[in-house]
Amino acid sequence: MEEKNIHLVTEIPGPLSQQFQKLRDENVCRGVSNLVPFLIEEGKGALVKDLDGNVFIDFSSGISTINTGHSHPEIVAAVKEQADKFFHTCFMVIMYRSYITLAEHLNKLAPGDFPKKTAFFNSGAEAVENAVKIARRFTKKMGIVSLECGFHGRTLLTMTLTSKVRPYKFGFGPFAPEIYKMPSPYCYRCRFGLTYPDCELACATYLEKFFTIECPAENIAAIIVEPVQGEGGFIVPPPGYLQTLRKLCDKHSILFIADEIQTAFGRTGKFFAVEHSSVVPDLITVGKSIAAGIPLSGVIGRADVMDAPDPGEIGGTFSGNPLGCSAGLKVLEIMERESIPRKAEVLGEKVFNRLKEMQEKYNLIGDVRGLGAMVAMELVKDRSSKEPAVEETKAVVQECFKNGLVALSAGIFGNVIRLLIPLIITDEQLYTGLDILEKAVAKINSQRL
Repeated sequence: MEEKNIHLVTEIPGPLSQQFQKLRDENVCRGVSNLVPFLIEEGKGALVKDLDGNVFIDFSSGISTINTGHSHPEIVAAVKEQADKFFHTCFMVIMYRSYITLAEHLNKLAPGDFPKKTAFFNSGAEAVENAVKIARRFTKKMGIVSLECGFHGRTLLTMTLTSKVRPYKFGFGPFAPEIYKMPSPYCYRCRFGLTYPDCELACATYLEKFFTIECPAENIAAIIVEPVQGEGGFIVPPPGYLQTLRKLCDKHSILFIADEIQTAFGRTGKFFAVEHSSVVPDLITVGKSIAAGIPLSGVIGRADVMDAPDPGEIGGTFSGNPLGCSAGLKVLEIMERESIPRKAEVLGEKVFNRLKEMQEKYNLIGDVRGLGAMVAMELVKDRSSKEPAVEETKAVVQECFKNGLVALSAGIFGNVIRLLIPLIITDEQLYTGLDILEKAVAKINSQRL
């Protein structure tokens, strides 16, 4: 790819993308959705080129999977080098160095001044499933608490942990037992009708009431929390929230699981998002950007907790595959050498400030929130009623596609535009993308008046 910014040569989607869309409709099941109307041919940094030669700026990062950008040359080289040696043995049969070395690196990076151990899997959902298994085995308790607006995966257990009914849960029951929900720290739409800090963190202290009306603490193995709720709409908990949950977990001998699958690897300005609160989880799930797009996930945690299962009770044929582990080691090297978390912090400030400026101009934007380079805006029909502007959100995203920008929607109501910009994006690409986003918001905002 020679282009350094957007370059559109056909209508969107172009003829080749339309051709393959027809084949896709004939051969790929309907339940697998597609957000953008084109097919990728090549990716480089923050840019993607489609089959017809159109080049787009990517503000999605594969849902925060390519924090280091598309096809980083050093990661490509590391994967090719590994592929020349061997693809697979199954770590449970024949071990290999990259699995062990990557685990060692992550154990050192993860918060907590205590011995840690790591296990690798394939997907974020697998990591969450195994974190729950490990927590139950260690505590000898079955109950798991998750938060409203949370997203943890599409398997039976992780779908149960997830709150959004459509499209994730509707018609797929019955669900896994011993899973409980409590309110999320959604300050813009507080379940208690309160305002921070006068609320005194009612959404966190509710856990004590939960133990009385829902399930006794003696039956709860763990609570699982995204430090910033991703699919739920980039909900950032207020100061003190995670600390309060951590204290309540300690009080009742409950494990604290941080689901960092979307937030880790520099995205929020720290390597792990929980570092902003100084909370130390017992277990951390990781995935997405861990291997720059090669399927790999993991659970990092206290050594005594991680060692609770007996040999053979966790793992999988492809878990911690050699290509993924080799990519993961190179990702860590690049992130540390190039201070990627610091770049995310600077990037996040630029994006947040721009979105706040947009909020002042367009009443379609009800809220702007984020942490580091994990930034979103919530669109509403009316700022007083806060009625979700669902169709307007879809229209903004579509308008972005037409003009060369890939942007994502999210939110429990589907009215949030979330920005997961590759952390290596150039300023020229960033501002071009933000200009397109603003023009799209301005257009849809004016159509409502």
